[in-house]
Amino acid sequence: MAAMTGKADYYEVLGVSQTASGEEIAIAYRRLAIKHHPDKNPGNEEAIAQFKACAEAFEVLNDPEKRARYDRYGHAGLENMGGSHFADVEDVFAAFGDLFGDMFGGGGSRSGRRVRRGADVRCDVTLSLLEAARGVEKTIRFRRHEKCSDCEGTGAKPGTEKTSCQYCGGHGRVVQSSGIFRMQTTCPMCRGEGTIIKSPCTMCKGSGLMPKQVTTKVKIPAGVDSGMQVRIPGQGEPGPNGGPAGDAYCFITVEEHALFERDGKNLICRVPITYSQAALGAAIEVPTLEGRAEQVIPPGTQSGTVFRLRSRGVPDPRHGGVGDLLVQVNIEVPNRLTADEEALLRKLAEIERASVSPHRKSFFEKLKDYFVVDDEEESRSEVT
Repeated sequence: MAAMTGKADYYEVLGVSQTASGEEIAIAYRRLAIKHHPDKNPGNEEAIAQFKACAEAFEVLNDPEKRARYDRYGHAGLENMGGSHFADVEDVFAAFGDLFGDMFGGGGSRSGRRVRRGADVRCDVTLSLLEAARGVEKTIRFRRHEKCSDCEGTGAKPGTEKTSCQYCGGHGRVVQSSGIFRMQTTCPMCRGEGTIIKSPCTMCKGSGLMPKQVTTKVKIPAGVDSGMQVRIPGQGEPGPNGGPAGDAYCFITVEEHALFERDGKNLICRVPITYSQAALGAAIEVPTLEGRAEQVIPPGTQSGTVFRLRSRGVPDPRHGGVGDLLVQVNIEVPNRLTADEEALLRKLAEIERASVSPHRKSFFEKLKDYFVVDDEEESRSEVT
């Protein structure tokens, strides 16, 4: 399996092996769900947390497609498939009520027709560093399903209606008794719908839904960074059987900046300075997200020294506050020197008693010296 995030391994949560069959997974889930059921553990928050964790694990491992992606990529492989969201135990009963029935005497939302939350959808948003730092409103586009305009979401051909399922009497559930327990299971004929479509809509093929591209606006808070998500409630896929819609999640990518590097809520800017500025001190201009700022370089500054400009970084969207701008100065050695610069530096080297490379002669200077030496040798040979 791919490397895990901080979330627990789903197989370990249910106490089954990776080769477990679907039936073994269902049995393990039922056993743990009964053990940690809120009705059996009133007021026990740890049991409720385990109850929801087991439901999340079962929701993935009971779905062949999700299980295959999880086995291959771990939790990261489920990001685009609509994650499990069980905010409270009622979400679990809504999703898997058929596994509990009235085992614990539950009624109301815990029995009857199954209502599930719609799947989440994903869209990607790319921001500049300035947009991410200040916050911005973006127009986004993504695809989701909406009611078919022909059948108005019924799935039945216009002019026809759904008929009540004869197998379950329109309840969507069939009851099985085993000793003192009564178990409700999803009707195999109508798959929990309670109705049968004899003449499906030709437009949506009986699903009642059609894919549609949606355009909407989303407010991106100041300080977001790559990898963060912004949730748009209720903008996901519609829920089956009239259940609540899922959410849309905007996955943020922040572009690299030509001058600034980001380190959490801090920004780093590397600024070149000359040897004379470092040695003698100077006041230089440095860039910030708000414009130019002055930074004093004290005499004797070493290459790599970092100066901190308070509150010139990026807001922290989670904990509040604003980061700093870290200005790192690096002494830049010129590739070429003018004659005056070279003369001054050689004079400085003499004062420092430093060993430096000798003056480099140009090609024409070397050529002149070559002919002078050649003429001198020729003159000496004539004399002898």
